[in-house]
Amino acid sequence: MNLSCIIIDDEPNAVKLLEMLIGQTTQWQLLTKCYNGLEALAFLKENKNKVDFIFLDINMPHLSGMELAALLPTDTKIIFTTAYSEFAAESYTFKTIDYLLKPITLKRFLAAQQKIESYFGKAPAAVAMPVQADQEYFFVKSGKVLRKILLEHILYFEGEKEYVRVVTHTDQLLIYRRLKDIEEQLTVPFVRVHNSYIVNTKQLNKIQDNHIYIGDKHIPVSEKFKDGFMAVINQRIF
Repeated sequence: MNLSCIIIDDEPNAVKLLEMLIGQTTQWQLLTKCYNGLEALAFLKENKNKVDFIFLDINMPHLSGMELAALLPTDTKIIFTTAYSEFAAESYTFKTIDYLLKPITLKRFLAAQQKIESYFGKAPAAVAMPVQADQEYFFVKSGKVLRKILLEHILYFEGEKEYVRVVTHTDQLLIYRRLKDIEEQLTVPFVRVHNSYIVNTKQLNKIQDNHIYIGDKHIPVSEKFKDGFMAVINQRIF
């Protein structure tokens, strides 16, 4: 049976990141997202037996994470999430499994996942990886679903720190890899043009003033990658 959890955090961006990490790298069921302590108390009162553990922010208005934790049953399993390290010692007066400092990185989340699943006696779920680029497709994990993506449909890859956004005409999906790792698995027509971008040259509309145009997207070509990119393009110039 999959583990179930809830997120309690007043920051929408922090909730969104944590939700994506859970959906992309685990088999856990995220039951709900609560944006304040009172909302969380109401949900837990009705659903306590359905929740294996909670992600709990500390710095929240009206009712802080520490204050909320003190109101919960003593056997509530908690993973604290906060930008403040000074509460770490106090957090372990509760049934704390881990203490995550924001911004939460993929590496740190995976370490927390291993600790959580070890606590509950479950093996860590595998993270989906892209396949070699000489194949026609790969799969991206989205929650409990593996989404099939055809390589020819990809417009570009955009690096966002430890994540890569895969952009097609119809979708934008995040995968938890570095852009450099993706680059090493791709071949032409995919070319690195910037620290943050790998483009599918088959999808280009035009190149002008050191910018690539793919639909409505303008992507800069940096000096670092310009020669390699133009070497590919020059093979197609009449």
